[in-house]
Amino acid sequence: MSDAVSVGLTGGIASGKSAVSQRMAEHGAVIIDADLIARQVVEPGSPGLEAIVEAFGPDVLAEDGALDRAALGRRVFDDDDARELLNSIVHPRVRAEAARQRDAAAAGSIVVEDIPLLVESGQQDRFDLVVVVHAPAEERIRRMVNQRGMSRDEALARIRAQASDEQRAAAADVVLDNSGTLEQLYAQVDELMVNLAQRVRTPE
Repeated sequence: MSDAVSVGLTGGIASGKSAVSQRMAEHGAVIIDADLIARQVVEPGSPGLEAIVEAFGPDVLAEDGALDRAALGRRVFDDDDARELLNSIVHPRVRAEAARQRDAAAAGSIVVEDIPLLVESGQQDRFDLVVVVHAPAEERIRRMVNQRGMSRDEALARIRAQASDEQRAAAADVVLDNSGTLEQLYAQVDELMVNLAQRVRTPE
């Protein structure tokens, strides 16, 4: 991945990070999606899924042999030890696949790693640029309730389980404000991508 610009993209749940990632891809960025990889490394037949079943038992499997994410989520949500065990299985596999994708990127690429828990996992220092998508908590709660069918309490619990806005802002090189319209968000992304493209052409 020589002569590439590495970007870490993050934001709280329902902040609009996926919309930013999609817009960056439209500009030609190479997107490495940590959530997508996390699903792939625990697909049926994978060593990752085998390790999860060994750690948590067959009750975390659905009838078709796939991972029952809801059942697993109930096991780890309020249990720090269980969550750490799960992370020790999934995270190394995700990072290994992300590294493979980084290495495969062409020279001169803008490589964007979409990592929901980038700040929580302390990865901010390995990127040339950290981009944080921000939206007010009340707007994020509204989106989770209206678009994802959560209760207000569930939405609040998800927000509180993540880093605070202040912690993400402290790690950010660029903050994209998603408190307005999608068009306003896209305009910020477009400007950022122009700047990143110039940075690729004239490396520091």
